[in-house]
Amino acid sequence: MPERLGPARERPLVARLAIIGFGLIGSSIARAVKRLNLAGAIIAVDHDEAVLERVRELALAEETTIDPAAGVREADLIILCIPVGAYGAVAQAMRNGLKEGAIVSDVGSVKSSVITQVQPHLPSGVHFVPAHPVAGTEHSGPDAGFATLFHNRWCILTPPEGTQEGAVATVKAFWAAMGANVEIMTAQHHDLVLAITSHVPHLIAYNIVGTAADLETVTQSEVIKFSAGGFRDFTRIAASDPTMWRDVFLHNKEAVLEMLGRFNEDLASLQRAIRWGDGETLFNLFTRTRAIRRGIISVGQETPEPDFGRRREE
Repeated sequence: MPERLGPARERPLVARLAIIGFGLIGSSIARAVKRLNLAGAIIAVDHDEAVLERVRELALAEETTIDPAAGVREADLIILCIPVGAYGAVAQAMRNGLKEGAIVSDVGSVKSSVITQVQPHLPSGVHFVPAHPVAGTEHSGPDAGFATLFHNRWCILTPPEGTQEGAVATVKAFWAAMGANVEIMTAQHHDLVLAITSHVPHLIAYNIVGTAADLETVTQSEVIKFSAGGFRDFTRIAASDPTMWRDVFLHNKEAVLEMLGRFNEDLASLQRAIRWGDGETLFNLFTRTRAIRRGIISVGQETPEPDFGRRREE
């Protein structure tokens, strides 16, 4: 059975929600918010007028604008759904439109850099609750979103020390209403965890697909024609938005480099096992890693079915 959202609220959680950036995540939030009546009105903000035109065609927002300050004016909750590298400039641009008591949040997969970029631009009385929904696909743009993207996925909140509890509670309730499991941790710990569970796997995928494309003795048509399941999985990840992932690696470089160092050490050990015919080491590793896959399935973060268990409710 496809995943289903809960019933719509009788009263919205917030009166005005501003979403800045209408790619996969921003448009998925908008669809879920409309389905669940989480906001009285959605204001779409994007630097690309063509994107805003598509947002209007899809009826994803009540208002649209390319001006961040105008878009956040009178908004109760603002969610940044843009590449991590753009946070500082956008925070500065929207500063004069923020009302006292507004909550600013985001969806970036790096959190320490986000706090460093955004917090200095927020006026007194504006609350900042960084968030990271650990969900996504390789697709982008306003047409890529779907309302159940966050259902049974984790959303990590990393509020800076001293953040008002009521603001944290509002952001937590917002993501929980869309079906996400919410956890709170420090920004530093988040960045280390995501470096190994998300960022380094993406880097490996980009690299292995690039290596295949650069092979002189194997044609590109052969790579495409004879791709086995493992390589196809890599290509799905490597098809992710290049701007977003460029910024992720540049803004979480310390944690990524630390995890890459550990990965390279383990890869060297694996290389020695293959070179010297150490089947026992290989078998033990493969058995241990197989258990991780089964654990991911058992907690509901994946299914054993094809297509990564993805099902959409439109």
